[in-house]
Amino acid sequence: MDLLKDMNDALTYIEKNLENEIDMAEVAKIARCSEFHFKKMFSYLADITLLEYIRRRRLTMAGFELKGQHRKVIDVAIKYGYHSPDSFTKAFYQLHGVNPSEVNKTGKSLKSFPRMTFQLTITGGSELNYRIEKKEAFTIVGIKETIPLVYKGENPFITEMLTKITDEVYSKLKALSNVEPLGGYNASFHFRERENEEKAKLDHLIGVATTKKDLLGLDSIDVAPSTWAIFTVLGSPRRIQEVWGQIYAEWFPSSNYQVVEGPEILFTENKDTGNTGYKSEIWIPVYKRNPFR
Repeated sequence: MDLLKDMNDALTYIEKNLENEIDMAEVAKIARCSEFHFKKMFSYLADITLLEYIRRRRLTMAGFELKGQHRKVIDVAIKYGYHSPDSFTKAFYQLHGVNPSEVNKTGKSLKSFPRMTFQLTITGGSELNYRIEKKEAFTIVGIKETIPLVYKGENPFITEMLTKITDEVYSKLKALSNVEPLGGYNASFHFRERENEEKAKLDHLIGVATTKKDLLGLDSIDVAPSTWAIFTVLGSPRRIQEVWGQIYAEWFPSSNYQVVEGPEILFTENKDTGNTGYKSEIWIPVYKRNPFR
């Protein structure tokens, strides 16, 4: 259960620093994982980005201070990180549906976005098949784009990327592919989010694994030697997203493993799966925690 404690400790740090600049590197350090994985894990568990959560908490606290306390709008705006009344008023209205200067008028109500706490819940019924493997360094080479993170269902932006693998690109990928297991590699990395945007984005690369040096002009990401938690998924792309959520919400909190720096990979075999349906694997870089710390 250390992961839950670490994540809740990170949320406690955020809560104590709503009036200050929040150091995301420190948040990740407290959570004992990379910034990329903490932000992505948070987004899957909370269905909003970390920055959007912080924005809502700050505006909730600002609402408490303005309601009935006769505080100056500019003072509250600066306290919660807004450098101009206009930007604060716009953000405040987006959440509360009322301007900050009007909160004490009769009949005006505000929204309260409570602090989150992560807990392990047992839902049952959907088992996860996984294995732990060590792999040497390799490179994933192919086409790369920055796309929105989709929490549930098939990601249409990945589907769109697949249409850009032309015959020429496919021939290059086939010539480069030389790392077992042979197949298609989807790598997600460099999580991006901005305030006032509920949709997070990340870099996504579709291609193959190789150890060759000449990458024929294609995009690439180097993958360091790592230990991987590998989850087998049978079913549609929708099921893949469901399993990803299960991994974060159920497997990590109940396991003795922690995510580490590195891309997350969706691997698809280059062979017919017959009656088993669509078969793929989710790879997440991990290390085994010390149970006595």
